[in-house]
Amino acid sequence: MESLTHSVESVGAEPDSSPTSWQQQMKSAIRDLAELRKTLELPKDLTGESAEATFGVFAPLPFVRRMERGNPADPLLLQLLPTSLEDTSPPHFTSDPLAESDAVLGPGVLKKYTGRALFIVTGACAIHCRYCFRREFPYASNSVLGAGWDEAVATIAEDDSIEEVIFSGGDPLTVVDDRLKALVHRLGEIPHVLRLRIHTRLPIMIPDRVTNDLAAMLKATRLEVVVVIHANHANELDDEVAAAVDRLKASGATLLNQSVLLAGVNDDASTLVDLSKRLLSIGVLPYYLHQLDQVTGTSHFEVSVDRGKEIIETMRASLPGFAVPRYVQEIPGEPNKTVLA
Repeated sequence: MESLTHSVESVGAEPDSSPTSWQQQMKSAIRDLAELRKTLELPKDLTGESAEATFGVFAPLPFVRRMERGNPADPLLLQLLPTSLEDTSPPHFTSDPLAESDAVLGPGVLKKYTGRALFIVTGACAIHCRYCFRREFPYASNSVLGAGWDEAVATIAEDDSIEEVIFSGGDPLTVVDDRLKALVHRLGEIPHVLRLRIHTRLPIMIPDRVTNDLAAMLKATRLEVVVVIHANHANELDDEVAAAVDRLKASGATLLNQSVLLAGVNDDASTLVDLSKRLLSIGVLPYYLHQLDQVTGTSHFEVSVDRGKEIIETMRASLPGFAVPRYVQEIPGEPNKTVLA
């Protein structure tokens, strides 16, 4: 799959980009199940080679260091650990559960909702989440890294209904600062584009990615900037992540968090209450709790909607309203995400 072959291209193959700490950390990520088992002192009979062959391991060391050694049920580990459970899926779990192929406005640009466009900046990620809904996304025909940005920017410029551009991928922050700066500048020159939203896990996976140059670039643009990070468990948010969030806050960006409801990871109210409290303590507002997208190989993560609603009700009894994320599901063809609770 393209997401695997592009894992380092955004950090290592860009001309005139000098190595930086975060780039080296991308390059040193664990890419092998056997190495992951050895590093975390996991049982040797923990198998998932067939799943790994389909969707490879990519585990950055700053994230791995937050996991409990010897614990195959660690909630952070489960998010990136290949398992034989991925080998079978119910028929309604498909390669494109959100029907994104129907939303392509132009190369690298998806338009699902009125006024907003997804910009697929790159196919590279800082982690291979086993529940990824774009595991089989055709990045070869939709990734617009480099020269392909011209056509994508033109597509957005031609549609004056687009007020918000959402950087997605992959993870847009796997692209180096100079290239991101050039892209943001070009979007800022389009009069009808008012907001830039960046969806990223990099501030959590590799906190050093939030450089001073990145923060300065976000502060300098005329666009309103929203950064949506993705944490599923409070253990993901250590002091280094908090420092990265502080650098983002200094840019003036609005900071939100989205999570996915995942069996074995965060499918109980106390875990999600702890996550909301930790997010608030570092200055990030809980935004969405997503029902799992039904992509092939992920059914073992699915939690029933009824159970999800129960969890949200328990959270409301424990937290102020602004600390409870909206429990949502993306349903293809609907004009917005469906709020479940």
